[in-house]
Amino acid sequence: MTAVFVTSTGTDIGKTFVTAGLIRHFRNAVRAVDAIKPVVTGFDPAAAANSDPGLLLAALGRPALSDEIARISPWRFHAAASPDIAAQREGRALDFNALVEFCRQAMAVRKTKLFIEGIGGIMVPLDARHTVLDWMTALRLPLILVAGSYLGTISHTLTALHVLARRNLSTVVVVVSETPGSPVSLDETIATISRFADSIEVVGLPRLPPGVDTHPTFERIANLL
Repeated sequence: MTAVFVTSTGTDIGKTFVTAGLIRHFRNAVRAVDAIKPVVTGFDPAAAANSDPGLLLAALGRPALSDEIARISPWRFHAAASPDIAAQREGRALDFNALVEFCRQAMAVRKTKLFIEGIGGIMVPLDARHTVLDWMTALRLPLILVAGSYLGTISHTLTALHVLARRNLSTVVVVVSETPGSPVSLDETIATISRFADSIEVVGLPRLPPGVDTHPTFERIANLL
């Protein structure tokens, strides 16, 4: 797999954390890697280093300069809302066909491992007619589905897997990123999702201490790609 799409069951679940961790793993293994996050909402240029594209650039060993941000995230919106709403507030619209073409061009020019990070969950609207699911369907890339371990995540995750399967999309692995303070343990969540996940690999990623950005789980995921 040269290109992989990283999606999620919802917002603020851990897509960027997982993508950045995989980037660091590939770089530590001296393997070429790159990443794009074409669509970003809630973007503040004054805090670019802490934004999702800024964190991906840091993992890639690049500065969060405006041209670097624009290179991996050409559609940036200020409002912390779904892309259709955020764009509308700015009197703009996200061109779905241009988004798909941008990803295809990125895949065509890169011979390295390329991670394409989505936005929000799989059904987040991009414009008046298209969702992230339509975006993934147009690209037809293998998927990493990131889920949380919060109460309710099992239903959200299994629903997402069902919808992805109906579009004949291939989910390579479900990554359960630990949710702080959840009444359900990470191990219990992984075990339950695994029973219903139709032979899809389910792995857990514990909450890491501040300053720690590597974990054996990243190697396990990388070996599946």
